[in-house]
Amino acid sequence: MNKLISRIVSNPSICSGKPCIKGTRIPAHIILDLLAVGESFEGIKRAYPNINDEDIRACLSYASVLADEEAGVTA
Repeated sequence: MNKLISRIVSNPSICSGKPCIKGTRIPAHIILDLLAVGESFEGIKRAYPNINDEDIRACLSYASVLADEEAGVTA
């Protein structure tokens, strides 16, 4: 597991257990959705000022690990 992935955590008592950026209640899928529609890192940080570039990269890294797991490959 890379260092960035450790920034994504899941806790059943926060956001119904959805993976979130550590120390926030921001689900990783929200950031991924914003990136998917073309939002920039700067735009995301304006909308969510308590996250930084590493948090956004952690969401991307998390998505990559999930895609690998779906394909039957582990990172």
